[in-house]
Amino acid sequence: MSVQVAKPAPCFKLEGLRGKEFVEISSDQYKGKWLVLFFYPLDFTFVCPTEIRAFSASHDEFARRKAEVLGCSVDSKYSHQAWTKDGLGEIRFPLLSDLTHDVSRAYGVLDEQTGFAQRGTFIIDPAGTLRWMVVHDTGIGRNIEEVLRVLDALQAGGLCGANWSPGQPLLK
Repeated sequence: MSVQVAKPAPCFKLEGLRGKEFVEISSDQYKGKWLVLFFYPLDFTFVCPTEIRAFSASHDEFARRKAEVLGCSVDSKYSHQAWTKDGLGEIRFPLLSDLTHDVSRAYGVLDEQTGFAQRGTFIIDPAGTLRWMVVHDTGIGRNIEEVLRVLDALQAGGLCGANWSPGQPLLK
């Protein structure tokens, strides 16, 4: 079965890097919280650091919305560690390691031909239900403002028309 909006998000347990520490992260840790999970192709590439830094720079905006952010690739936790030391810099959320490709496959973003994940972004609500997902070409970076806008719309609790933004009325 493929991942679907309005269905339970696939569970996971992965090792990763939070700050300078290796950690084990489970989807169960995020029950009761909004979660933004994003997949990116590989460490030490061109577009990926721009997105990761943008998510990190927006950390306070996600926190204000009571949302946690997790990044994930098929690289090892050691690769994440080397990358943060060698150019990526400090990141304000965990980078997860999906060496087995199981989680990337469960979320439908694994490119079986190349062995790495496509750019997928998933918003999971506090009950563990997948509420929004988008997967796009690896050569195009995400718009973090759009992820925040969608999170706002989901948290607004009503019908949001095209180009809705916070402060605008909901549809009746």
